[in-house]
Amino acid sequence: MSEQDSRADDFPRWLAGQGTDACALAWVGADNDPLRWMTAPAPGVGRTGADRPGGDPSRLVLQEITHGRSETLRQWLQLEGDSTDEPLAIIGATDGRLREYTPGELVAQQLRAPAAEDVQLTRELADWVYRRQTQAPQGLELGWTAAATAWSWYMRDVAVALPPSVLARSLALAGEEDDVVGELMVATTLTLAGLYDRLEHGHHDGRAGFVDDWHAIEALAADVPGLREPAGWLLDEIALMDASAQQLRAVLEPDITDYLHDRTISDQHPDAAPPRLDGPRTAHLAQAREAVRAYTAAAYSGRDSEAQQLLDAFPVPARSLHVSGPARAWREQSATARAAVHTVTALRATATATAAEEGADPLPDPERLHAKSAYLAARDAQLRLQHDALGRLAAPTPLPDGLPEELHGVAAHGMQRRLAEAFGSPERARQVIEGRIVYHHQQSEAGGQQESAAESVAEAALLTAARATLDAQPVRPAYALLDEQLIARRVDRIMSAPAPARLRASVAGRAAAPHPGTAIGIQS
Repeated sequence: MSEQDSRADDFPRWLAGQGTDACALAWVGADNDPLRWMTAPAPGVGRTGADRPGGDPSRLVLQEITHGRSETLRQWLQLEGDSTDEPLAIIGATDGRLREYTPGELVAQQLRAPAAEDVQLTRELADWVYRRQTQAPQGLELGWTAAATAWSWYMRDVAVALPPSVLARSLALAGEEDDVVGELMVATTLTLAGLYDRLEHGHHDGRAGFVDDWHAIEALAADVPGLREPAGWLLDEIALMDASAQQLRAVLEPDITDYLHDRTISDQHPDAAPPRLDGPRTAHLAQAREAVRAYTAAAYSGRDSEAQQLLDAFPVPARSLHVSGPARAWREQSATARAAVHTVTALRATATATAAEEGADPLPDPERLHAKSAYLAARDAQLRLQHDALGRLAAPTPLPDGLPEELHGVAAHGMQRRLAEAFGSPERARQVIEGRIVYHHQQSEAGGQQESAAESVAEAALLTAARATLDAQPVRPAYALLDEQLIARRVDRIMSAPAPARLRASVAGRAAAPHPGTAIGIQS
């Protein structure tokens, strides 16, 4: 946080020390948790999710500390209405944990208070609605829709539609005397109430329902920054039901089996420090998520050619019928590789299992099931490529005796091609390997269970050997370059070679015969 870097690790306790009625107003940045798409529940209406368990305090940029509901709400209305860059969260501390409040909750609490100042509160709310209307990016004509959107998102806890007193004053501030505008505001808030209810409770009619709601929220996210997260969540849900999106994800995501395993152990031991995923794989996960979202947005916005270009840029690897020798050798030595294979195999085995037990959940959605199967098949093929490449690096295959020297370069170029197929490029392979080495060193130094620490040491040693081989290899392009000098020598040799006798006679005969376009003179 900009003003609390020294207290970011224990922000709940620090905030509780500011007073029993203290709240923090903080701007909330994007959630950088690489696994948030796997664990995030449906977004809460009017909330940023800043109080999620295990959340990243670095997302918060502290604006100020307020005391009391009235002051907190007044400051929020003033600050949030003046900026639309990031959502502004109202955060309190209860029992050593963060607790996020919606502005609507504070309004409802004030209205229930014995000495509630209804007139002052109405004035403050109306001023906020008016400012949202005037500052809408679409301009004044559509500004009322933006204001209604903001109200329905942030103030749902106090009233779905704008109270008549607030609506009348905000219209008066804008000089609007037409009842049509007021009716538009009320109708907009009521329509959005249904959309937000489906968002919060998951009442969607298959993929089409998610798509319709995503289109609606995406169009409003420019007005209300708090809607960007639910728009992204809806896009992720759509992608989970699209086979092509999941295949793209399978190709681009790095293997984080070791991190998932350590995170599960950490969750089972609250006192243990949670593992920190290394930088390269964190960046690659973010890139994969952005690419999948870009494809999904294009595919469901009528931009089919753009979506197809993304799929063509990252083709799905063909799944071979057998595991190569280097891949088998890598899996025998790497505990992470064995766990990754076991996980994919187990998921593929249960992907089509039916819920036969009494009281079990109903059958999964067919589209989601098909997309999951497509992901697992592509992921299995991708893991085979990666394990084959790592196995060749960790224990390079010696060239057979008597192999022509000309084929030595072909073998080296094949290694480069295998790295490109498995990781995208040799440089990206180096990033993944170095990141995993750093991660396993970190885990071995952190202690924990003796078996896990020993596995981290062994894994780091394997990866270090693979990196040494990669560093020793000459940098080769992933495609064959044309040798201009070789081509020139071949052309000279062909042009200078004597023509066969039969060819010379044929050429001479064609030269003696008249050309069809040549005039023949008449001799006297």
